[in-house]
Amino acid sequence: MNDELRVFRATVRRFVQEKLVPHQARWRQQHHPDAEAWTEAGGIDILLTDMPEEYGGGGGTFAHATVVLEELAQAGVHFGSGIQSVVAHYILAYGSEEQKRGWIPRMACGELVGAIAMSEPAAGSDLLGIKTTARRDGDHYVINGSKTFISNGLHAGIICLAVKTDAKAAGPKGVSLLMFEVKNLPGYQVGRPLEKVGMNGQDTCELFFDDVHVPASSLLGPAEGKGFSQMMEQLPYERLMIGVTAVATAEQAVTITSRYVKERMAFGKPLIDFQNARFKLAECKTEAHIGRVFLDNCIQRFIAGELDPVTAAMAKYWLTECQGRIVDACVQLHGGYGYMMEYPIARMWVDSRAQRVYGGANEIMKELIGWAI
Repeated sequence: MNDELRVFRATVRRFVQEKLVPHQARWRQQHHPDAEAWTEAGGIDILLTDMPEEYGGGGGTFAHATVVLEELAQAGVHFGSGIQSVVAHYILAYGSEEQKRGWIPRMACGELVGAIAMSEPAAGSDLLGIKTTARRDGDHYVINGSKTFISNGLHAGIICLAVKTDAKAAGPKGVSLLMFEVKNLPGYQVGRPLEKVGMNGQDTCELFFDDVHVPASSLLGPAEGKGFSQMMEQLPYERLMIGVTAVATAEQAVTITSRYVKERMAFGKPLIDFQNARFKLAECKTEAHIGRVFLDNCIQRFIAGELDPVTAAMAKYWLTECQGRIVDACVQLHGGYGYMMEYPIARMWVDSRAQRVYGGANEIMKELIGWAI
């Protein structure tokens, strides 16, 4: 942290509290944010904070992206700005100069919402198992298949789509990524937002492709068959983002629970006067602090270009498991009120569970770590 980041944090916090928090109950009920929220966020330059200024981004580092993720997590707001940044980084890494200049500025201002479509009904963490195909037909690809659990799917104007361009190729060689806009695209259909256990303020949808024609120039990278390696290169960025949210959520859980046990009376004295409450919070605070130190080290290494995929997997795995333990312990300390959705800790509890699943299930993270031993 430095003074510039502190000023930026104040701007982000003010926006989140004034423009996003007041709408959360309605967003959870309708299962998606308002479309206007994207352009409002883009208007104060908090969508693509770590993208180069020459492409319309904020010109910052992952530290700036961290500030945005932390403020959203601490406020209990689920807004797909992280996914927006992930999609933009795919364009930055593999897109043509024309694609970078045509898409990234529009994403930065919120005009174009991005979604990344990897998971399918029969293929989640197993990305090699995808069935959606893209057949080359002259100067177009013809796409058929479906995707599920797609964040930002409802408002998405641009999709990063994982497809099989060679159904006969074994392993990763047949997987490619296509990037294209979807407005008024024949054969493309978005399902209604899925009914999730938590994170209901953020839309998660199914996407359907029925003979969808996109230009051959939609292919990301110099040739077909590069999609799997591209995803493996970019997933550490997404997993580090998940780790940021995990630590920020755990810290916020400790903060609000500490306040609660000092105010809640039982048997004539505050809960904090009971050794169990003090010891549990001591454990939670210690774990959250360890997580913060590990996360900060990962962020520093990422900014320096030194964060390897195995360490990113460790961060995603351990920090989200830590988040789950801390939030669950804090629910217990709230007693019955911890199970009431009007209390932030209850919403935090149901929202936290998905952290151990998306971005690669934690069991897959253990496999990645185990292979490196």
